[in-house]
Amino acid sequence: MAKQHSTLPLNLHQPKSGMPLYRWLYDELRAAILAGRLHPGTRLPATRDLADQYGVSRPTIVTAFEQLQSEGYVEGRIGSGTYVTQTLPDELLQAPRTVSQPKIRKQVRHLSKYAHRLQPLRRSESSRIRAFRANLPALDEFPTALWAQLASRRLKSVSANRLAGGEALGYRPLREAVAEYLNTSRGVKCSADQVLIISGVQEALNRAAHVLLDPGDPVWMEEPGYVGAAAVFRSVGAKVCSIPVDSEGLNLEAGIKRATRPRMIYVTPGHQFPLGVTMSLRRRLSLLEWARRSRAMIFEDDYDSEYRYSGRPIPALQGLDKSSAVIFAGSFSLVMFPSLRLGYVVVPPDMVDIFAAAASVSTHHPPLLDQVILCDFIREGHFARHVRRMRQLYGERLQVLIDATRERLGGWLELRDVEAGLRTVGWLKRGTSAEGVAKAAAEHDVEVVPLSRYAYGKSRKNGLVLGFAAVNEKELRRGVEELRKVMEGS
Repeated sequence: MAKQHSTLPLNLHQPKSGMPLYRWLYDELRAAILAGRLHPGTRLPATRDLADQYGVSRPTIVTAFEQLQSEGYVEGRIGSGTYVTQTLPDELLQAPRTVSQPKIRKQVRHLSKYAHRLQPLRRSESSRIRAFRANLPALDEFPTALWAQLASRRLKSVSANRLAGGEALGYRPLREAVAEYLNTSRGVKCSADQVLIISGVQEALNRAAHVLLDPGDPVWMEEPGYVGAAAVFRSVGAKVCSIPVDSEGLNLEAGIKRATRPRMIYVTPGHQFPLGVTMSLRRRLSLLEWARRSRAMIFEDDYDSEYRYSGRPIPALQGLDKSSAVIFAGSFSLVMFPSLRLGYVVVPPDMVDIFAAAASVSTHHPPLLDQVILCDFIREGHFARHVRRMRQLYGERLQVLIDATRERLGGWLELRDVEAGLRTVGWLKRGTSAEGVAKAAAEHDVEVVPLSRYAYGKSRKNGLVLGFAAVNEKELRRGVEELRKVMEGS
């Protein structure tokens, strides 16, 4: 009996320009099988019939069939033809079908006390850099081509040992480079043995909190201050005590009067976040002496002190410490680019092993190849050159912001003196609401953050945080003009 010719009752779409015809036919047949238009057990037409029906060559049909058969969509039967398989592969069984699904009852989960204490941090949803995006460097000025060359060179010669991973403390040559940099540039007193390579300051905070704090332990925090640190301390059950900041930094006398003795003190002495003041030498020495007597640990967050525009640099708090009371942390994210996710923490010698043990049960260590590339970037002098170039660029952008603000916003906004960092604070005049300005500015495609969002209680400080480092001169001027429109309408 002669075989009957059959056709596919399908409306095949036209192939896209440049798409191989075999791939087009494969996609169309696969989609028909997934959608149920070709049922299991359906016999497909002979390759010659399909070639005639759709005006393509027989080898094209054969290639598409072979691909479908290798993936389990169809099967060939000797002397009979090609059929859609009766038992589809697992991935097809999981493919979505256009049928109504029963409502899934919400599961009641038992979460730990730690989980209930977690607080999500606010992140900007906009990917476009606009005025006045804070907490970002000038990403378009990073030497990506140079970084790619270093990465390519390392990847071409990567060894099995590098692929296997590294020690919990981090890549030893990078730790040595970081220790040398901190000793010469930040006045930190440490050896490579005290340096741990981590993913950033946030990880350093998390590790220090788990190692040093128990539920109920008091922690002093600057007010206003970095909410990410407060979130970490609260997550382990610590009691966050807000201590006011004055022109010299964290107000030690106010802290002693209003709060219990802390187990830990979190400070940003190089460039207070977010007010930008630098902790005076007198205050630093007093804080260190009081911490020694109280047996409190100090966590020094040196998040962006590389960029100083005026004033005399003051050595890190850790460099003045004589009683091993300071944990010093910094990150390369704000200096280079955030997605690098590499930083460092310097701990007292007697705490190295416990910090390494904490790493061994969590992240173990950041990606080793990234550490190797960063080490080359530092050792070959590229890091120092990049910092010098960015310091000049950010100084120029800061001056543009200052001049434009004085000219266009002098009656509404007063910028504080900026000695370092990537952002500044603008103090609102005339009783203008910071939250109201931020909301209206967002409608003008301008990003400002009210100081009240960095407070742990009811903040009386009426100001805005404005970033300038990541924003070019044209965008800074546009942002000032849009803010002027907002102020005039308020």
